[in-house]
Amino acid sequence: MSDLIFSLQLDQHIVGHLSSAIQFGFITGTFCFALLNLADRVSPSKLFFFCAILASLTNLTMLWDENSFGSLMLFRFLTGFFLAGIYPVGMKIAADYFQKGLGVSLGFLVGALVLGTSFPHFLSAFEKMISWQNVVVFTSFLSVIGGAILFLFVPDGPHRSFQQSLDLKACFRIFKKPNFRTAAFGYFGHMWELYTFWTFVPIILLAYKNQNRITELNVALQSFFIIGIGSLACVISSYVSTSLGEKRTAFGFLMLSMMSCLVFPLFYYFTSVNVFLCFMFFWGMVVIGDSPLFSTLVARNTDAKIKGTALTMVNCIGFSITIISIQCFSWLYEAYATFHWFLLLALGPIVGLLHFYLNERKAFGST
Repeated sequence: MSDLIFSLQLDQHIVGHLSSAIQFGFITGTFCFALLNLADRVSPSKLFFFCAILASLTNLTMLWDENSFGSLMLFRFLTGFFLAGIYPVGMKIAADYFQKGLGVSLGFLVGALVLGTSFPHFLSAFEKMISWQNVVVFTSFLSVIGGAILFLFVPDGPHRSFQQSLDLKACFRIFKKPNFRTAAFGYFGHMWELYTFWTFVPIILLAYKNQNRITELNVALQSFFIIGIGSLACVISSYVSTSLGEKRTAFGFLMLSMMSCLVFPLFYYFTSVNVFLCFMFFWGMVVIGDSPLFSTLVARNTDAKIKGTALTMVNCIGFSITIISIQCFSWLYEAYATFHWFLLLALGPIVGLLHFYLNERKAFGST
């Protein structure tokens, strides 16, 4: 993104605005998709395919030489909007194929998301070898390939329930069920922490490198490993849940991530680089390991006919929370230049855990 802005001779400070435009586009898209029940009223595989194509095309518009700040904001917003037909719709497709074993299938799906999220840091480690234009073309091409694979080889699942009529109240009615609310609040607390952690990983590593004068620390590559190891955690947690139960496993990971938030300053200021990196790898695993399980609980505790709407709406609210969290912690870091404020990241998991314990008996029973 920085290379793109430099090539167009725009202000470097708009990088944050362009990143936020994608998030706002995704939130707007998920809300519209949920309100219109799209994932439940049309073929989710076809919806995934068309959104992948449109996201690819809007992504390619970054290569337009006549771009301005306004046009880039619009195209980034549209890219985020069409991505709303990828992640939550992908979970809907998995839910249509799996009733038993849904947690494991979503573990692999969310693991793929995590690996994709970390991949730009990997490319950044070799930025002198790969131009930003090639990155845009390559990612756009992969979007088309991914959509085509779904369209050609993954028809609608055997457990799909078809919602025939438009129900504008469905995305609000889902929260009436106590067990659904507990799963949703666990997910919301998890999202308060997750994307802020991912956003600040390279900033934390760079600050640690400069503070301790460690010349050999490759920030971009370590960021890739710290975030990317979460993909393994998603798969591990999903298999663990087959023995311990999805509810217990999800909230167990949420508790571990809460504890990581609270002890982070101790590892940042008082440990060796190896111990610090081991802690960051651990945090990178527990911060995401609960995500596929919360999505599984959301899918299991809603009406089959509006399952896609429920997953999309929960994504909409969750990603809205990430913007608030990222903006708050960015402001705190710029104002005070310290990571002590990261203790407040624990607030999200605490809220999720409190809601879980207050509603455990009446929400999930023996799940």
